[in-house]
Amino acid sequence: MASSKVAQSTGDLVLNRISKYYGDFCAVDDLSLTIPDGSFFALLGPSGCGKTTTLRMIAGLEEPTQGTISIGDSEITTQKPYRRNVNTVFQNYALFPHLTIFENVAFGLRRRGIKDVKAEVHKALELVELAHLSERKPAQLSGGQQQRIAVARAIVNRPEVLLLDEPLGALDLKLRRQMQIELKRIQMEVGITFIHVTHDQEEAMTMADTIAVMNQGKIEQMGSATELYEAPKSAFVANFLGQCNLFKGKVQSRAGGKAVVSTKGHTFEVPLTRVATDSESVLVGVRPEKIRLDDKGVNSIKGCIVVDRSFIGTSTQYLVRAPWEQELVVFEQNDEGLHDLRVGDSVSLEWDPEHTFALDGAQDINAGAELDEEE
Repeated sequence: MASSKVAQSTGDLVLNRISKYYGDFCAVDDLSLTIPDGSFFALLGPSGCGKTTTLRMIAGLEEPTQGTISIGDSEITTQKPYRRNVNTVFQNYALFPHLTIFENVAFGLRRRGIKDVKAEVHKALELVELAHLSERKPAQLSGGQQQRIAVARAIVNRPEVLLLDEPLGALDLKLRRQMQIELKRIQMEVGITFIHVTHDQEEAMTMADTIAVMNQGKIEQMGSATELYEAPKSAFVANFLGQCNLFKGKVQSRAGGKAVVSTKGHTFEVPLTRVATDSESVLVGVRPEKIRLDDKGVNSIKGCIVVDRSFIGTSTQYLVRAPWEQELVVFEQNDEGLHDLRVGDSVSLEWDPEHTFALDGAQDINAGAELDEEE
């Protein structure tokens, strides 16, 4: 499909030292953020982290207790929602059940006094590949189709920023994954700044150019999906963004571009570029899929015991007890080299130093691991 850019370049969205208090409770705490014009940005975090409050302040549905919000050269902090060129797509779609799909998409244009809406509506429906359903009512569409119509209705108004508030939460898993790809395609077509609020790590990692992980009203870390997953800067990010093995250690030396860390009689190498602290006490981290069931690597643990085994389709998940009694998670791809291990079997683990990272040891090792992620 040819490019269908619907918005001119308007400038970055800038949140400058935004805070939001409800009485004594601080929902968003001195948050500063610049979201590049035309990017797909995700605010990711568990329930109560402040992401939805931040979205509502951008939309104008909440006013910051302090700080400013700007789009390009225009400050919009106290502007009424209807005066902001910002649209929102909600989880429940918010379509008018008595109107056709065409009239749902045309609604905002007609409210602005535009009489000839046919060309703009058709363009928006073509963008979401549903022009052939323009005369149907919302009840005649699937959940995924309704979500795409909600997006079409939002972008037909040529907003500077489109806010997506848990937009895929009502869809089943297979449809949700299809819509992740579809929303990314639409964003690239129209060139509008998309800000996606979600608790779902897969959604954020699949769609967003940049992800800000929020916790207790603050941004823990911001970067691409790869940066956050491969090189987390806190235990919260390591645990919240996928599964992670963390164990306590003590730095013995820092030389030759690497740190040598000891843990319960074992030593591990960590590239200095992947050590996020100057502290001697650290949390050593490695993702489950980076570990191999072998003992020939620089970083290895011998004398482990398999305590659980689960087949999960593309891989087998092992829960393995280390010699110091901590349980570690290992993912092994189900290919020709599969180890057919059983509960009670002895096994060794190994992984490459470049897949290891080290965090400040003063942090809670379980931070972000057992959170209720549902909004």
